[in-house]
Amino acid sequence: MRRAHITLLLPLLAGMLLVTACSSTPVVDTPSSALHDEASGIAATMVGKPYRYGGSTPQGFDCSGLVHFSFKRAGLNVPRSTATQRKQSRKVPAAHLTRGDLLFFSQEGKYSSHVGIYLGRNRFVHAPSSGKRVRVDSLTDPYWQKHLVETRRF
Repeated sequence: MRRAHITLLLPLLAGMLLVTACSSTPVVDTPSSALHDEASGIAATMVGKPYRYGGSTPQGFDCSGLVHFSFKRAGLNVPRSTATQRKQSRKVPAAHLTRGDLLFFSQEGKYSSHVGIYLGRNRFVHAPSSGKRVRVDSLTDPYWQKHLVETRRF
């Protein structure tokens, strides 16, 4: 008789566990907003600084140098190269972008060859290319929409 009760209770317990697991509150992946806000704010103050290949100071930035400089000033040591920044950050859905997230673009046939920092309201700051200056662009621009390949977060 005891064995019959246990046999009947097992499916009931398994079902309860399944329902409980499915109804638990999901973990929300939120960035350290103060740190990310600070890094994106620092990057925004660099608007107008010249582009310089390999540069990571206000005297001149390349795209990953701007990211490296801005996060380091905010207190987070991030890798220097675009490829390593992409590899060491984690993916976030584009629909969940928050200020300070990284945007990776493919240009000239190279996957994730360019990076910018999301500012909010579909705007991002980046060091575009030789002969240009650090600037803010919009993700609604067809060029950037076409070339955006990943959105990531440290």
